[in-house]
Amino acid sequence: MKKCLAVLLSLVLLPCLVGGEEAFLLPSKQIYDRYGAPIRGFLSARNTYYLPVSLNEVSPWLIAAAVAAEDKRFFTHSGVDVAAILRAAWQNTTAGEVVSGASTITQQLARAVEPRPKTFWDKTREAFSALKIERQMTKEEILEEYFNLLELGNLTQGVEAASRFYFNTQAADLSLSQSAFLAGLAKSPTYYNPLKHFSRALKRRDWVLKKMLDNGFIDKEMYALAVSEQLELRSAARPFDAPHFTRLLEPLLPPDSQEVSSTLDKDLQLYAEGVVKNYISHLAEQNVTNGAVVVLENATGAVLAYVGSADFYNSQNSGQVDGARALRQPGSALKPFVYGLAFERGSLTPASLILDEDTFFEGGFRPRNYDENYHGWVSARRALACSYNIPAVKAAELSGTFNLLALLRRAGFTSLTKPADFYGLGLALGNGEVRLLDLTNAYAALARGGVYKPVLFATTPIIRAPGRETRLLTPQASYLVTDILADNNARAPAFGLNSPLSLPFLFAAKTGTSKDYKDNFAIGYTARWTVGVWVGNFNATSMQKVSGITGAGPILHDLAVYLQDKYPSGPFPVPEGIVRAQTCLDSGLLAGENCPHTQESAFDRAHLPGICSGRHKAVSTRLKIVSPTDKDVFKIDPSVPLASQAVKWAAECAEDKCTWVLDGKKHPGSSCQNWWPLQAGKHALSVSCLGETASLTFEVLP
Repeated sequence: MKKCLAVLLSLVLLPCLVGGEEAFLLPSKQIYDRYGAPIRGFLSARNTYYLPVSLNEVSPWLIAAAVAAEDKRFFTHSGVDVAAILRAAWQNTTAGEVVSGASTITQQLARAVEPRPKTFWDKTREAFSALKIERQMTKEEILEEYFNLLELGNLTQGVEAASRFYFNTQAADLSLSQSAFLAGLAKSPTYYNPLKHFSRALKRRDWVLKKMLDNGFIDKEMYALAVSEQLELRSAARPFDAPHFTRLLEPLLPPDSQEVSSTLDKDLQLYAEGVVKNYISHLAEQNVTNGAVVVLENATGAVLAYVGSADFYNSQNSGQVDGARALRQPGSALKPFVYGLAFERGSLTPASLILDEDTFFEGGFRPRNYDENYHGWVSARRALACSYNIPAVKAAELSGTFNLLALLRRAGFTSLTKPADFYGLGLALGNGEVRLLDLTNAYAALARGGVYKPVLFATTPIIRAPGRETRLLTPQASYLVTDILADNNARAPAFGLNSPLSLPFLFAAKTGTSKDYKDNFAIGYTARWTVGVWVGNFNATSMQKVSGITGAGPILHDLAVYLQDKYPSGPFPVPEGIVRAQTCLDSGLLAGENCPHTQESAFDRAHLPGICSGRHKAVSTRLKIVSPTDKDVFKIDPSVPLASQAVKWAAECAEDKCTWVLDGKKHPGSSCQNWWPLQAGKHALSVSCLGETASLTFEVLP
C-alpha cells in the first residue's frame, strides 16, 4: 500500500518535461579555432558530449529506424503499449528469463529524465510518468527530447553528438544504414559499443533494417542496399589542444554556448607549443623548466596562440599552471612605457643625452646596469635599445612614479594594485608583478599607435577581456618607441648585431630579466602581430645566468619568422607630426653646421630640441643637479675618518663644464662631477652651465 502511495505521489510531483530536463541540461561546448578546426570539447553536467538539436535537424531515416526498433506503435499509443507488454510477458514466461522488453519511446524518455532501478514498482512509476508525458507533450516534442537525451555510448548523449562522433557527420545527414546503426545502439550502448564490438553493432544494424522492412518503412531494394553498405567509423576527433587557453575561455562563455569560434590559429598554436617545448628542453641543464607564449593580432586584439607551459602533462614541473597569467616580475620589459611617457610629455626626445653613472635615487635606491658598467652620456635611443637601467630610472624620475603607474594601469596591468610609493622608481625596472598576457597586450598597444584594446578570445560568441578601448600614448610617442625598438644598430652595443632580436624584416623587440634570473621575457611586434614570451620556473627558483636574450629571445625569434611567413607584415605606419632630422651626438640637440658627429633620428614635431651651435651651446640644455637631490640629509659617521666621507656633486649638462657655488662661495674647478668632503650644517648648492643655473639645499648632521 505504501508503495502504491509513493507511485501516486511521484506522479503529482513529476515536473512537466516541456522546457524541463533539456532546458536544465546545458549543452557540452565545442571550441574551434578561427578556421573551424576543433580544439577542445567540454562535457555537459552529465559528463557527456551533448549537442541538442531540433527534430527537423534529425534524419527522417533515424526517426523511422528508432520507431521500428524501439516502439512500432509509437504514433498510436498513449505512452504505454499494452500489446507489447502482453507479448513481452508471454515471451519472458515461456523462456523462463527476460528476453524481451516492452518500454515505449515515451517510457525510455521518462527513464532518461529520471533514471530508476528496473524493479516492478519503478517500472510502474515509469509507465505512469510516460502517460503523463503523453498528456503534456506532442509526439514530435517527445521524439525531439528522446533523440536529444538518448545515450549512445562513448560519452555521447543525443543523436547529434553520436552522429558526429561515429560518422563525423550531422544527424540531419545520416544515411539509412547509418541511421539504423545508431538506432541499434540504443538497446545497450555498452554491449554494442562500435569501438569494441563493431561486428555486434553491425548485426544489430541489420536487425533494425529488417524491422524497418517488416513494418513497411522501407522496401526490399532499399533494405538490400542498406545492408550491403560498408559502414566505416570516421570518429570525429576529440582533441585536447591549447588546454590553458580553453580553460581560460570556457568559464567566460554564456551557459548555453554550444559551438564556439575562438580566435586561435590551431596550426600556429601547435607550432608554438613545439618551439617552447624544444627550447626549454635544451635549457634544462641551466635549471629552466618552463616557458609561455602569447601571440596577438594587433588590429583586433585577438589571441592567435596561447601556450601556458612547456608541457601541460608534466606534473613534476607544474605543467598545468598557466604561465601566461602567472604573476612574474618583467624586469626591463616595462622600459618602453617609461620612455614613451617621457617622449609624450616632452621631457625627453630620442636624442636627449642621459648620464649613465653610479647614482643614488630617492630612498637610497641605487640601480646597477645588467653589464655592471656605466656608459657615460648616452642618448635616450641607445639607453632604451641597450636596456640600460640607470638612464631608465632617470627617465621615470622625470615623469614621476605616479604618472608612470597610471599609464601602466591604463595599459591593462591590473596586477599593479599597490600605490606609487610602494613601487617607487624601481617600477621602471619591473619591481611590480605582471602577467605575460597583459604585457603582450600592452606592447600591442604600442604597435597600433598607442591605443589599448581588451584582448579578444572568441568571435562566436564575442568574448573579450574586461576593459575598454582607450588611448595610452600619443601616436607620435608610440612611434618613437617603436622606431627605437626596431633599430638593430642601436641595441648592437649591448646585444650585438646578430642577436635573436635581429630579423630580416621590421621587428620591434625588447627583453626583460628579473632579479636573480628568476624570470625572463622577450616581446616583439610588427604592424600586424605581437608576440610575448616568458621563460622561467613556476617554483620561483633562479635560472643559471639565463637572460631574456638567451632564454625567451630564441623562442621569440622562431615564432616571429613563422608568423611573418603566415601573416606577412609591412612597415609601421608613420603618424603625422613625425619628422626625421640630423642630431648632434655630442649634445643631443639638432645638428648645427659645426657638429662633427651626427646621426639621423625621428622626432615628434611638437617636441623638437634646440639647434647645437657646435660648441654644444643650445637653446635649452635642461640643466639638472642629479646628486645630491633637493633637501637630502647626510650624517657624519664618527667611526669613519672624516677625510674619507664625501658626497658626490653631479649635474647633467650638454657640455661637461660646470661652475659650482656652495653657500655663496665659488667652488674651484669646472667639472660637472665633484666629490665634496662632508661639513656639518645646512648648505645651499648651485651649478651653472651654458647660461642656465640649477640649485638645491641639503644638510649634513654632525
